[in-house]
Amino acid sequence: MQLRNVSPDDVDAYVRMRCDPVMMTDLGGPLPREGMADKVRRDARQADADLAWIKMIVPDPDTPDVVAGTVTIWSHDTGNGPISEIGWMVLPEFQGRGLGKRAVRRLLDQARNEDRWGVVHAFPATSNAASNGICRSVGFRFAGEQEVLFAGRTLRTNHWSITVRGEAP
Repeated sequence: MQLRNVSPDDVDAYVRMRCDPVMMTDLGGPLPREGMADKVRRDARQADADLAWIKMIVPDPDTPDVVAGTVTIWSHDTGNGPISEIGWMVLPEFQGRGLGKRAVRRLLDQARNEDRWGVVHAFPATSNAASNGICRSVGFRFAGEQEVLFAGRTLRTNHWSITVRGEAP
């Protein structure tokens, strides 16, 4: 498995992940296809500028065009100050193979090795057993349930955090 920066050519993967009702069940339902190409271009610019780590999960480096999902760390303001957040999505045909967990672990290891991002937070939906399991298995600490805003929707999530600065997983 390898992680690579998102590129403007990843629109189809974004559409498959973000505009699909099954993929978006725990995130309030599918997003509209319109604007997805702009979203990918904005994400690619952020990744290229190293403002956010927006990575595509490539299961087999010999077939770099085949993408299994994404894993991302970014910083944003919550209204109570900035936080670093990680999120991931794995397409259905790649789920159950441990790719999501390996991708999350690899990005957290990179953050630790580069001494970047500090405390990283994750907010999987309370109903998303697989993502909550990833949080548990890679060493996040459970902080409680919390409502978060995603794409204009209020979601019920579990709040997890991990300190990547100077801490082994």
